[in-house]
Amino acid sequence: MADMKAMEFSDKLNLQPVRRPVPEPQAGEILIQISAVGVTPTEKLWYPTSHYADGSARSKAIPGHEFSGTVAGLGAGALGYSLGDAVFGLNDWFAEGATAEFCITKPSNLSLKPPSLSHIEAASAPISLLTAWQGLHVRAKLQKGERVLIHGGAGAVGLFAVQLAKSQGAYVIATSSKSNIDFVQQLGANEVIDYREHRFEEAGLVDVIFDTVAGETLDRSWDLLKPGGRLVTIAADAEASADSRVKSAFFIVEQDGEQLASLGKRFDSGELKAFVKAELPMEEADHAYSGSVAGNPGKLVIRTK
Repeated sequence: MADMKAMEFSDKLNLQPVRRPVPEPQAGEILIQISAVGVTPTEKLWYPTSHYADGSARSKAIPGHEFSGTVAGLGAGALGYSLGDAVFGLNDWFAEGATAEFCITKPSNLSLKPPSLSHIEAASAPISLLTAWQGLHVRAKLQKGERVLIHGGAGAVGLFAVQLAKSQGAYVIATSSKSNIDFVQQLGANEVIDYREHRFEEAGLVDVIFDTVAGETLDRSWDLLKPGGRLVTIAADAEASADSRVKSAFFIVEQDGEQLASLGKRFDSGELKAFVKAELPMEEADHAYSGSVAGNPGKLVIRTK
């Protein structure tokens, strides 16, 4: 049986290189030859309590659930894709990740890769793009002409939220550090507030708030909502809040290949842009997950080839 290179968590939560058998796609599954994988450093924090579909602990797990690559194998009944198709996607949370040369996933987690994006760029998008879309449009139901405040406009999720809200015809207000103000303005924000120098309350009342920060920022945000206003948050500490408002506002992104396919077309039309913070080889995966890699606004990506 052929084997592959992969990176897996050790007992001490370091990422170490290993050789594993190339997985075989079962019925309804697809084997992807991975070209690049997006990095979400907080995965290192929730990994110890994560589990597989059968409830068993994900010991020695491979991280990285958003990826770009090529269809290399099809299980019986796996429809919608052909061998050699360039795809990108977001794997199930309880499945193995894609910081490896190959990965198993389901057709419903995939979309054809936008031709305008490289594999590196495509791997930077699925989690952040779907999170921004589901937060703004599925949960908050943002409408044209509404005022939206996006906390963390230069972050991996925030930069897509700004672009999507602007394309929806909303009036976009975003918070950012001073060094990223020009970047967020170029994304389409009508106003950008330096959160270190100014209070975001100066922006006035809004219809929708998309929070990626939580803490004091979230606590101060509620009073800015107009009657009937909606707030959503993805900040991890919001999930444990005792405030019922916060609990109802918190959500975790869901895999959705159809949404990814629809949104992917916007890259080819020029309506959306992907931004890569930096790219590293697979051998530097442990450094990538340390959260200390400097770079441009955007997502850190590991290349597996």
